[in-house]
Amino acid sequence: MVNATTLTFVVYLIGMVTIGIIAFRLTDSLSDYILGGRSLGPGVTALSAGASDMSGWLLLGLPGALFAAGMNQIWIAIGLSVGAYLNWQLVAPRLRIYTEQASNALTLPDFLENRFSDETRLLRVLSAVVILLFFTFYTSSGLVAGAKLFEATFDMPYDAALWIGAAVIIAYTFLGGFLAVSWTDFVQGTLMFLALIVIPFVTLQQVGSWDAVTAAVAETNPEFLDAFHDMTVLGIISLAAWGLGYFGQPHILARFMAIRRVSDIPLARLIGMGWMVIGLFGAMFTGSIAIAYFGPDQLDDPEKVFIVLSQVLFHPMVSGILLAAILAAVMSTIDSQLLVSSSAITEDFYRQILRKEAPETELVWVGRISVVIIALIATLLATDRDSSVLSLVSYAWAGFGAAFGPIVLLSLMWRGLSRNGALFGMVSGAVTVVVWKAQTGGLFDLYEILPGFIVCGGVAILVSLFGKPASEETLVEYDRIRAMWR
Repeated sequence: MVNATTLTFVVYLIGMVTIGIIAFRLTDSLSDYILGGRSLGPGVTALSAGASDMSGWLLLGLPGALFAAGMNQIWIAIGLSVGAYLNWQLVAPRLRIYTEQASNALTLPDFLENRFSDETRLLRVLSAVVILLFFTFYTSSGLVAGAKLFEATFDMPYDAALWIGAAVIIAYTFLGGFLAVSWTDFVQGTLMFLALIVIPFVTLQQVGSWDAVTAAVAETNPEFLDAFHDMTVLGIISLAAWGLGYFGQPHILARFMAIRRVSDIPLARLIGMGWMVIGLFGAMFTGSIAIAYFGPDQLDDPEKVFIVLSQVLFHPMVSGILLAAILAAVMSTIDSQLLVSSSAITEDFYRQILRKEAPETELVWVGRISVVIIALIATLLATDRDSSVLSLVSYAWAGFGAAFGPIVLLSLMWRGLSRNGALFGMVSGAVTVVVWKAQTGGLFDLYEILPGFIVCGGVAILVSLFGKPASEETLVEYDRIRAMWR
């Protein structure tokens, strides 16, 4: 007999696929498939950006980190909040205007090529390769999180859980493209928000009071209450540096490009930041209160703390809804990553280099087939059930933040950035992340995004200042478009 939790899950999955089918009927062109025809309202934009950003990390990785290490993990949340706000404030309006004005750029590589009038196509090809490389790891992290959820909920083998989760995500992303991804993200973001309020609140009621929580945590390990426990200045900077990643995440930047109009951005920013801050606090409270609830006996896998609380504290039907929120967090990021990766193949390789005259219908189907291929590769990489969600996310986040972040900021805020500056900066940032990560424990135990970001920005500026300057055509076009956002 099917229990209530399973039934809730099945209904949720059917709903997501249904949204994909509806979006399929509204998707006629590559622009529709990649950016939804630039038609997203502020609410959908905000929750879609937030849900695709946070992923399973918010409900699995962050509560697990607080449960295992205590309040010193709060610096990640602080850095992310500051970075997200600056991204909405500085990048969102400029990128929305520039991408539409610069030959209606549909992807980040498309924008970079148009921004620097790069006839060699090196910027497009290189940035597309970076997207495919790091999104492979990012997508794998989400699939690991989803498989852990199915495994814990339905007591099924990890491999079976992995492939079932991947199949559902492939289905609606394949069918509906950006509209399906954005609409499902809106639903998923709402579920995540509610779950991150309900779980810590109910757990706190079971424990008794916040004083009881702090007393229990202190009994387990008094240092868990200290945000500066085992932290150095460099360590705090390293955790807070997560916020730098926002400026270079293609799946988040795509939401800025797709919003209906620039005047909708302030409302979208308000909704998005409110959702994010409350969600981060909910995740941190969940991890801390769980220490008091479970006592000194730690869970075998701290990243399952949210799952276990959902199962032991609630009626199976409610538990199913809360666990669906975790699945929502996972799916909302994977689908966005698959779509951006598919867009890189379809728009930046297939149409621009292989088949310039390809009809729209053909391009949409190339995009759909690309979704399937990329998802299968990522699923194969995720077959290692011992992979840490937080570790996989941190590597991909650093890769994008260091390779694209400084280039996006400079390209939108400094007219003097040259094509060669952008090209060499991007390469140096990506290489720095890979080399830094390859060192045992990381050089100086510093998160690789920070040195990568600094190297990328520094190289881009130096090459632009002392190498071949930006072309006159690029400067004129930059001045023309910049006048529109003043």
